[in-house]
Order: sequence, then structure tokens, then C-alpha cells
Amino acid sequence: RLLPLAEEAVRIEAFMCIEMEQHRFKDITLAVYRRLKQNGHLKKYPYLGVVLQSYLKESGQDLEDLLAWARTENIPVSVRLVKGAYWEYETVVAAANGWSAPVFMRKAETDANFEAMAATLLANHEMCHLACASHNIRSIAAVQEMAASLKVPEERCEFQMLYGMAGPVRRAVLQSTGRLRLYGPYGPLLPGMGYLVRRLLENTSNQSFLRQRFSEGLETEQLLENPTKADGLTPEEEKPATTPSPAVLSPFYNEPAADFSRKEVRDAFPKAIATMRQQGSSHYPLLIDNKEMETSDIIQSFNPADPQETVGRVALAGPAEIDQAVAAAARALPKWRATPAEERAACLFRVAELLRKEIYELAALEILEVGKQWHEAHGDLTEAIDFCEYYGREMLRLEAKSSALLSMPGEANRYFYRAKGIGAVIAPWNFPIAISCGMCAATLVTGNCVLYKPSGLSPVCGARLAGIFREAGLPAGVFNFVPCRGGEVGDYLVSHPGIHLIAFTGSVETGERIIRLTSERAAGQHHLKKVIAEMGGKNAIIVDEDADLDEAVPAVLRSAFGFQGQKCSACSRVIIVGSGYDRFVERLTEAARSLSIGPAENPAHVMGPVVDRQARDKILSYVELAREEGEILYQSTVPEDGWYVPLTLVGNITVQDRIAREEIFGPVLALMQAQTFTEAVAKANATAFGLTGGVFSRSPVNLALAAREFRVGNLYLNRVITGALVGRQPFGGFKMSGIGSKAGGPDYLLQFVDPVTVSENTMRRGFAPEVK
Repeated sequence: RLLPLAEEAVRIEAFMCIEMEQHRFKDITLAVYRRLKQNGHLKKYPYLGVVLQSYLKESGQDLEDLLAWARTENIPVSVRLVKGAYWEYETVVAAANGWSAPVFMRKAETDANFEAMAATLLANHEMCHLACASHNIRSIAAVQEMAASLKVPEERCEFQMLYGMAGPVRRAVLQSTGRLRLYGPYGPLLPGMGYLVRRLLENTSNQSFLRQRFSEGLETEQLLENPTKADGLTPEEEKPATTPSPAVLSPFYNEPAADFSRKEVRDAFPKAIATMRQQGSSHYPLLIDNKEMETSDIIQSFNPADPQETVGRVALAGPAEIDQAVAAAARALPKWRATPAEERAACLFRVAELLRKEIYELAALEILEVGKQWHEAHGDLTEAIDFCEYYGREMLRLEAKSSALLSMPGEANRYFYRAKGIGAVIAPWNFPIAISCGMCAATLVTGNCVLYKPSGLSPVCGARLAGIFREAGLPAGVFNFVPCRGGEVGDYLVSHPGIHLIAFTGSVETGERIIRLTSERAAGQHHLKKVIAEMGGKNAIIVDEDADLDEAVPAVLRSAFGFQGQKCSACSRVIIVGSGYDRFVERLTEAARSLSIGPAENPAHVMGPVVDRQARDKILSYVELAREEGEILYQSTVPEDGWYVPLTLVGNITVQDRIAREEIFGPVLALMQAQTFTEAVAKANATAFGLTGGVFSRSPVNLALAAREFRVGNLYLNRVITGALVGRQPFGGFKMSGIGSKAGGPDYLLQFVDPVTVSENTMRRGFAPEVK
């Protein structure tokens, strides 16, 4: 795509430069530049450049690597050297993901690096052209002096400034150099205004040279001080990127997300996928009372991108094995319930540490078994780690508040929590390790024993998770791995009189069936069963008339088509307000055309296969229904092999249409119109579900209205609506989306315990020991 532009630049002798904005695109931008420069007559053209940002800690090494490549290939390069304009963005993104900030934390460090990089470029002027892009007089003067001392030819160094910015500085530079290149934004008004606002913020920030000189009147000596001496420059101190060791009293941090700008992270995935593929013939038995158990009923798991490839084989439990597991749990329960909370929490912390050690292998397993993309699979593992770390700390918090009751003289009152008993954890396939781990962790840390049933579509993920819980050192009978077929055996597990609670995530139909079965008390059952059920959603994003489509369109695509739309939180409806419908549809359709579909193990593909044939056929039936109820605006092509479904955009849908009311659980997105924002909220609420929702708007009034009236458990404003993080966006809804408190939140563990009050009369023969 860049070749025609580069060739035109050569023809008219123009300066062409590839920008460098977000750090996450740095490596690929430099790779594209090197590839572009290797094309024929572009090799020797000196004014085909790339930007390097001196506020990036890696920029010095990037420059050295680029110059080494230029010498090896005998290809001259041009570097536009800038300070960098996205400091706040980079620091916020790094903090949100648990990474070390890629930028220097003090401006003096950035300024010093700018001069050091300029010196390197000027010293290598025979192989490179320097474009110094700065409004900082100290930086400009330093480059001028270095160029003069090194006798750099005039054509090897130039200065660039923004048109309309810092006129006095611009005139001074022009007077001293005789040549200056001005640049400015070109294109639609609103993006151009956004660009100018960023430049204004950059040049009027507290540490900006322009502000310090023209607004604050700092002395010339201070302004021109050598940045390596400013503020006694020393290496910065930062919070470590990794989660602290899980000591009991340490605060909770989310496990860092995968940083794909790091080569070692990118390289880890193909290696792990190859390792897991070699284990495709592995067999996994049941685990009951810490003993492996074989059965004659075996299930095979297949790769949805290649249904001929086996991922593994897992033994299945029948009623007899369920009875044995319940009996083992009942024997283990008294001692486990009496185990101090600190020891139970420590087990979860060990599980978290084991998950960290195997994170790439387990992510690779999810890629092969359920078709998750690299970042989706890694995110599933970090969420599992978060659940263990968070629930461990939450149990300690609950234990600490146990005695918070009012007591009077002669009376001692205590309040504490007691485990309910034995829990059946019935997990889904779409988050096969995270949700499984979270429900098991909550059940265990509160003192209950577990019978864990993974989905039949992700049994190998379940088996590997069971192995980790076993390795963490849980006593015999506390954790039992009992994969089984749904229907008769699943009903037997749920209805078993020895089960006290059921933690379930899955379809509405299965959830309703579990609730019906548990409402009937079996013979010999002396308790009512607690059901915690997260079931599904028909989630909407409202795009207001004034929404920033540069933000809304990518967020809708990620929310709707991440992991093929196979998330209960996924966006399945977009409601566009007012006159913006056609413009939004055009932008969304063009963006959707760019999404590649294929096996998830190849990171080039944004979408992969759905989980199995049954899911594919169900989603395709909704695609045919969409043709009847609305208008197909776009439908992608898909590979022939594997369980693929086309990405489908459907327009002209109304609230009465089934496409707008029923959960599809696939990459089918309904587009709807509303005349007002209030009408849009009403349409968003017009379903039986209440899980997630989103709004893109610049109006504080409309955002506040949505917070009051949009009836969902998780509402996201001006961001994607998937990817809730433990402790930050506790997750869960209401209506037909489920019953129970939010996973990853401060109330979740309360569902797994019974509160107990103990009141003691301490008066003895007229004497109360606490009265002095």
C-alpha cells in the first residue's frame, strides 16, 4: 500500500515519512520501513524516512539497529527525530495492562535522549539524513552546533516545525539555518482539530519549553541547561510490571496482559502451540479423592479449525463415579471447612503461580481446542490467575470482619461465615480455564469441596486445570474432576442430594433446567441448594450522533467479533442515533472487510472458527433468518475446512425481530436506528437480558442518562464492552442473564457461605468478666 506513495514521492522529489505513534506499532512500523526501502530505486532515495521518538526507552537501541541494517544493506535512511506526543496515552495503557511504561518518566531524560540520538545520526551522516522536529530551542541549538562541529553537509540535516506554532522560534531557526520545512494537518476538519489540540496540549504542558519561556518566563540559563544535568538526573523508579509475590498482606494487582510489542512474547506462542500439538494423543482420567480413575466412556476433543485433528482424550464419569466423588468430598469436608482461611487462600496462591508457569502452554491449548486468538487465550489465563489472587485475599478480608457485631456487658456476640458444603462447578467452553478456575477457586477458598465438570467441548482444558489444582496440594477429596455428558449424568450431578450448591455458567436453557431440578428436594436431602448462574446476553452498543467514530467503529468490531462473538458479553446489536446511521454503517462495513478469517493459531486472522458443527449450523440458521427480517449489509467469505461462520452485518432491524431479541452466540451483528438518545436506550432495554451494554457519546448528559436508565449489569462508556477485569469491572447481570452476585467483585464469595451468629451469655454468678 505504501509503494505507490513512495514512488510518487521520488518522482516529485518530496520528503515522505512514516509516522510513529503508539508504541505497540513501533516494531512493525520499522519492519515496514526497512521492507519499503529495499524496493529498487527507493533504496538510494535519501528523503524516504521513518520517525523515531526519543521518549521511548528503546529508541536508542532501535536507532543503532536501523543504522546497522543500513550499513549492511548499503541503503541510506532518513530519520525524523521527535520527542513523542503520546506520553499520557503510553503511561495509561501501560498502567492498565500491568506493564512497565515504555517511555521515560521525566522530560529531562527524553531531552537528553533526543540529543544523544541526534548526535548518533549526525555522526553517521554518510548513511542517514536527519530531520530534527522540535520546537525546543535547546534541542534545536544543540543539533545545529553538533552538525556544525561534525561538518555535516547541509542536505543531510534539516529542521521541521508545525505551521502556525511558535512563530518567533520558527523565524529564528529560519534566520540561522536559511532553510526550514513546515508541516501541517491535511484532511477533514474534525480529525485536524483533534491533531491541533494534541499539539497545543503538548506545547503548553507544564514541562514544555514554550510554556516555560513565554508563559512562565524562566531564565534563559535554566531553559538552555544541559538535560543530562537537569534535576540531578538519575535512573527512574517504577512499579514492577509483574504481579508482586502473593504474600497474604500484599495488595491485589491484575496479572499483566500479553505485550505483543515484545518479541519474546510473540515468539512464545508458536513454540507453545507446537508443544501442545505434540500432546494431541494424550489421555486424561478422572480425578476422585486424589486418585486417577479410568472409565470405558471416553470423549475426544477436536480442533475446530481442523476437525480431523485430535487435541486429546478424556474419560467421562457416570452416576457411579458421581456417587464416589460426592462420598469423597463428604469425607474431606469437615477437615477442609475447619482449615484456617490463610491455608485455603495459600492453596489458591499456589494455583496462581502454577498457572503463571504454564501460561503459554495453556493458552496454546485453548487456541487449539476452542479456537481462541492469541490475545484472547492469554487473557483467559490472566483472568484465571486474577480470580485466584483476588478470591484468596477476599477470603482473608471476610475472615477478618467475622466478629464485627455489637456486644453488651454480660453478652458476647460473634459473626462468621461457614462453608455451605459440597459444590458442583459446571463450566462453559468459551472461557474454559478462567471461568472454571474462578468458580472452583471461590468454592474452595470458602471451605467447600468441589465436583468440577468442564464443558464437553473443552475437556482437555478442564483436565489440565484439574492437574494444576491437584499439584497445588489440596487434600484428598477436596477437589474432584468429574467430566461427564450432559443430559442424564449432568442431571444426576445437579440433583444429587449430597450437593449443596451449583456454580454454573452457560446457556439460558441449561441454566433454567438446573434451577428447576434444584427446586425439588430429594429424599434424604436436608438443605435447599444454592444456584449461582451466569447465562447469557443480547448486548447493545448505542452510538450517539456526536460519537467519535474513530473510537466507536473499532470498539464495536472488537466487542462484536472478538472470539467470533462467542462471549456472553459480546455486542450483538448496535443502535445508531439520529442522522449518523449511514455514515456509521459505511465506516463499519469497510472496517469489517479488512478482518481476516482463518485458524486462530495464525495471528494474521482476527476471527477464527466457531466451536463445533452444532454451533455453526445454529448461527447459519440465524443468518438465513436475518435475510428475511432485515438487509444483509456485508457478509465475509470463510475457509472451506473447519467450523467457520461468515462475519455478518444486518441492517434495518427492529426490536420485534428475532435477530434483535434472541442470543445467537456468533458473529452476527444487528444494526438498528433511533431518532433520539432516549429512544435508543429504550430499544437497548427491549430484551429479556441484562448483561452488558455500551455507549459512545460526547454528551455528559446522555452518558449520565445511560448510567441511570440502561438496564445492564455492566455498562461501558466510550470503550469496548468485553474484557471485564477482576477487581476492576466485577462481572454479571440480571433478568435472564443470570442470578447471583458479580464474579470478581467484593460480594461474590458471600454466595458460597452461610453467615452464622453466635451469642453467649458471659454472666457468671453476677459477675461479667468484661466489666472492670
